[in-house]
Amino acid sequence: LEFRRVLFRSAPGLAPVIDKSGSYHIDTSGKPLYAERYSRTFGYYCNRAAVVQKEQWFHLDEHGIKAYASAFSWTGNYQENLCPVREVSNGYYHVDCDGKRVYSDSFIYCGDYKDGYACVKMADGLYVHIDIKGHLLNGKEFLDLGVFHKKFATAKDLNGWLHIDRNGNEIYRQRYLAVEPFYNGYALVTMFDYEKIIIDEEGNQIVRV
Repeated sequence: LEFRRVLFRSAPGLAPVIDKSGSYHIDTSGKPLYAERYSRTFGYYCNRAAVVQKEQWFHLDEHGIKAYASAFSWTGNYQENLCPVREVSNGYYHVDCDGKRVYSDSFIYCGDYKDGYACVKMADGLYVHIDIKGHLLNGKEFLDLGVFHKKFATAKDLNGWLHIDRNGNEIYRQRYLAVEPFYNGYALVTMFDYEKIIIDEEGNQIVRV
């Protein structure tokens, strides 16, 4: 079998491929999972794969059958059985594995869920964390925001980037030009003079890099 492109094979052992007939998924033996062809296909996550058909985005289940009746202007990939989507009016929200929205609000943008929380951009341009029901985690607003990793999230306020806890509180007083998530207790940050240092979870400088 020859394909123009083969993407990463993910659970349940299905891979997106492209050949002269179009884009589709193959099983572990290399056979097409279904007869339909799409303009784009993506990998499986939570037994759902995003596909594009005539500019409409939706998901297939692990049998290659459309997972729900609706379609969107864009979809992400499922994480923790929830997925961000964009509707025709450009509003973003999350849907469950049946394509049903899990809360009533729409946002300027929303990202993937991780450990039960997602970052969303509200109409006023600020970012907050929400839980799987769409409720605010702590009500703290930021200019930019990352997901929680190892108990802490990256966040940006008027003075720069920092790390916050689940209550939205800063874990140190310093601000930086850029920060990375903590990895085994330490994080790489960029100072405003572009020098990079490693800090611990109390904000103490450990080493210059």
